[in-house]
Formats: sequence, C-alpha cells, structure tokens
Amino acid sequence: MEGIPLKDKYGCYFEKMAQLSHAAGRIDETNVWQVANPATRAIMDSMLHENLQEGSRLEGREHFKEFYELVKSGKRGLILMEHYSNMDLPALCYLLDHDGEEFGKELDERIVAIAGMKLNEENPMVRAWAEGFSRVVIYPSRSLAKYTDSEEYAQEEAKSRKINMAAMRAMDKAKKAGKVILVFPSGTRYRPGKPETKKGLREIDSYLRMFDIMLLVSLNGNCLRINPEDPENMIADLVVPDRVIVTASPVIECKKFRNEVINGISDPAVDPKQATVDRVMEILAEQHEKSEMMRSV
Repeated sequence: MEGIPLKDKYGCYFEKMAQLSHAAGRIDETNVWQVANPATRAIMDSMLHENLQEGSRLEGREHFKEFYELVKSGKRGLILMEHYSNMDLPALCYLLDHDGEEFGKELDERIVAIAGMKLNEENPMVRAWAEGFSRVVIYPSRSLAKYTDSEEYAQEEAKSRKINMAAMRAMDKAKKAGKVILVFPSGTRYRPGKPETKKGLREIDSYLRMFDIMLLVSLNGNCLRINPEDPENMIADLVVPDRVIVTASPVIECKKFRNEVINGISDPAVDPKQATVDRVMEILAEQHEKSEMMRSV
C-alpha cells in the first residue's frame, strides 16, 4: 500500500488543530456560513509545502488571472473543479497563494467552497482540516437516500430544506460581495473503479444559471489519496508526496455555454439539465487527460 495514513503521518498536528478549531460540529440553518480559520490554514499550508514535489504548479495562469480581473470588475464567478481528495481545495489555494503574482493571493482570498455537512460533523480532525477555508455548508441531496423510514425521511428532508435555503442565501450574499464560489460538480471524491463517482450532479445546472462566468479546473497528481482498506475514514487517507498540476480552462460565459448545450439537444428524452453538467464533466476529463501528458514528461 503506497503512502502513509494521514492519522499516522500528521497525528502530531491533530491535537494542535483541535485546540485551534472553532467550527460548529453540528450544522443547522444558523451556521451554514463558515469563515476560514487562518490558524488551521497555516498548518495545512505546511503539510502542502512538505508534500508538493518540484514541478507542482498552476497551468493556464492567464485564465486564472482573466477570471480574477472579471470578478474584480463585478462579474459573478464560479469555479467547477475535479474532486479526488480533501487536499484538492487546499492545493488550489496554496498554489494560487504562492504563485508569485498578486492576483493569485487575491483570488485565493475570494474563494468560498460549497461543502457537505460531513466535513463538519463526521470527525473533529476533518472539521479542523476543512475550516482552514471559507465554506458554505449544504445538506447534500444524496445523503437523504440512507433514510428508509418514512417519518424519519420526512424529518430529515425538512431539515435539509432549511439548511439548503440558508446556504443559498449565504452563497448569494457572498457572490454579491465579490467572492468566488467553488463547487465540486461530482459532489463526491472520485473512487478508482467507480465511474459513477465522477458523474456530474444534475443540480449543477442551477449554479450555471446563477453566475456570469465560470472556470473549469482539473487536477493532476494528488498528495492525499483514498485508502482502499478504509475508504470511508477520511483520516485514514494516504499521504503521498506528488507533483500536482492545477489547470484552468479559458473563462466561460455561463449563459452562453448553457444555451449552446441545450440548443444542441435533438433527442426530447435527454434531460437538458443533466446534459449541461455532462458537458462540463467532458471538458474537465479532456483537460485532465491533456495535463496528465504534460505531467508525465
């Protein structure tokens, strides 16, 4: 088994992170907005510094810069990013922050990620890890599937509505303040051998209707990988030093993109919302493949 479990490699940091952590351990409609904790972010950055190998970098820097300038001018900006591990967002933010140009630091500071409740509620160490970055917490719709009792399902569904309505209000406030909203369109980390975990969620179409521009970001290389022996335990994830390349697409106009996809549908049986996110995932896959060839050189 390649890599060292996170709890073994960085267990020495966990006590300190727990002391620095102040994020809520239970999410309701009153605390969906979670402001970044710079103290835990500093620890995350030290982990990345140790594990990002030479050659780790941003690709498409001009696209990141153009996107930032447009957001700064008043455009509502959305980032849709591939999702492999809980190191994805930290790696993006670290590379932006250490890019050497002011726009990178400023874009990093504007990013607000949409995150599932699991990051806050499952484990105190995962919560401390996640809180280094500003987030709006949602109740993922797929989480309702585990409730088979009708009464229990009804209670959870009502809870999910309250949380997600509050999350939408928080997101709207953030984007009006010039923040950039980052979403993982698959809604979950990709599991090798499980292609369904890389399928885009239909709900992503709603985000495209709420933003002016978007950037599609792919990731090649990963310093944190799901442990096949304990895939559901996030602190058992494997730390593996790696060269990480984070690639940005050209800036895309959301409305134009969505209209082009929908207008290209000839089969009435095709769901236009799913078709839109399927095209997003196709572009990300193509971008990932091209960047992987560069990474292997």
